[in-house]
Formats: sequence, structure tokens, C-alpha cells
Amino acid sequence: MVRVRDIGEFGLIRRIEGLARGVPASGVVLGVGDDAALLRPRAGEDLVVSTDAAVEGVHFRLDQETPRTVGRRSLAVGLSDLAAMGARPLGFTFALAAPQETRVATILSLARGMLDLALRYGAPLVGGNVTRARELQVTLTVLGAVRRGRALRRDRARAGDEVFVTGALGQQALERARGRIRHVPEPRLAAGRKLARLPGVGACIDVSDGLLADLRQLGQASQVGVDLDAASVPRPRGYAAACRRAGVDPEALALTGGEDYELCFTLRRGASPGGPRLTRRLGLPVARVGRIAATPGLRGAPASVRGRPGWEHF
Repeated sequence: MVRVRDIGEFGLIRRIEGLARGVPASGVVLGVGDDAALLRPRAGEDLVVSTDAAVEGVHFRLDQETPRTVGRRSLAVGLSDLAAMGARPLGFTFALAAPQETRVATILSLARGMLDLALRYGAPLVGGNVTRARELQVTLTVLGAVRRGRALRRDRARAGDEVFVTGALGQQALERARGRIRHVPEPRLAAGRKLARLPGVGACIDVSDGLLADLRQLGQASQVGVDLDAASVPRPRGYAAACRRAGVDPEALALTGGEDYELCFTLRRGASPGGPRLTRRLGLPVARVGRIAATPGLRGAPASVRGRPGWEHF
């Protein structure tokens, strides 16, 4: 059993670099191997950057999910941030902190999970860092590009906008409640880019901390309120029965569970092409879940979940 202390920092880096070579790097002038990477967005694009950290015992537990799933989920979080801005990926950096006794196979499996997603979405590994720590920590910085002036933002909702959500909510929280995480949400990158070109688009946010928490953030950023139609919030097929078997509240998980990484967005009054046409335009299911109001605050949350903030670290 080979551990990190047996091969050292540079031996581990070389192994991760070897895994990363298979991902196409069309926007990368200089990637892994120098003091810093050089990326080249297309003319007329803005650079989009987002950083997320995942700490063992806080964001993941290796007795609940495999290292490969941890890696896939870690990159999915960052790519979802790009999707919420309507951006295309350019690449990502990977900073690893780990105890010396960590198995090398564990870290390489984690890296393979990231690179599974990196290959699918054209997001090459362009740099990173390795250091020693008391627990396993993964910090990813994703870099993307969006046409200048066309980035989706949280602060663009207006009173009268209709509120929509892609996909379905609650699956990830249900798996956490069961104590075994197998499903990794797909970042909605293609839908985000299509949404950025849609006439009448308002604000957009990805559902990471729970729908209620993220709607509050969107409302605060735009200085508006949200009237939620909780009954219209989409849930996965068979979800209610699965929640009953697990002994958990399906409504609470769907509205406050988080880590769904679907897109929640608004469209100007009269600009929506309608549910079926909107679904066809974005290439995935879309449900209307409310309306933006001039009066600040979130209304329409069921009594069972009122006062629940969603995911907060502190």
C-alpha cells in the first residue's frame, strides 16, 4: 500500500499530471508544469473565475462516497458556477492538502473523478499545488469565458419576472440522508450558455445551498422579493416514496437540502416562450416556480421549512 509520504510531493504531482494529459486544452497557451498557466479567451470575452473548497468531515466523508465521486462532485461545483454565469470552461486548478499517511490510490482516484468531468466538459487541469495537512482538503479554481456584457448575474431580477428552475431538486440531499452518495449532479453548462442568449433573461443563480437560501440571495442581490409556488418545485421520479422509506421530509429536502446544482433563473414578463418550448430551447426540463415581487422577502415557503436557512458554514 503506497502512501503519500512514500513518493513525496513531486512524485504525487507527476502522477496527477500524467492523468491530466488526456483532456483537450484548446484555450490553454501554457498549462501544467510552469510557475503559472497562460490562458487565452477569445476576442470580445470576459474572464470568469470561481473558487470552492471541499474539506473532509465538512463537505464529504469517505465512508459515504468514493474518492472518485468526491473528485467528480468537487469539479461539478465549480463548473456549475460557470454555468450560472452563462460561461464556457477554459480550465481549472487543483490545490490538494492531505495527511502524509493518505493512500496514493485514494488521491489518484479523486483526481480521476475530476478528470472524468474535465474531459466531458472541456475543462483541462492547468495548475495547482500539493501540501501537507491534518485532513484531506480539495480546493478548485475554475476559469471560464463569456461574451463581453452577456454574463448571467444574480442582480438582474425585476418585479414581474417569472422564476424557473431546471431539472429536479432533492436527490443529493436524499442521498446524504441515506448515508451513501452515488449521484453527482451534472453542471448545466450548455443550458447556461443558451440561457445567456435568451431574450428577456433576468437573473440567474445555481442551486447550491438549497432553493430557499438561493432565492433569498437572488432577491437580496436584485433588491426584490420572491413569491414562491412551492407545489411546483420539481422533484425526481420516485422521490416521495424514497423519502418515506428513508424517514425524511421530501418537501424540506427539495427546498433546503442543496447541492442540486440546477439553474434558477428569471425571465421578463411576457418573454417566456412557455414550459415546453423553454424546455426544448435549453435542452432539459424547466419548471416555473414563482414570480419576482417588488416587496423584498421570500413568501410562499411551507410552514415546515420556514426559518431554515439552507446550508451555512457558520
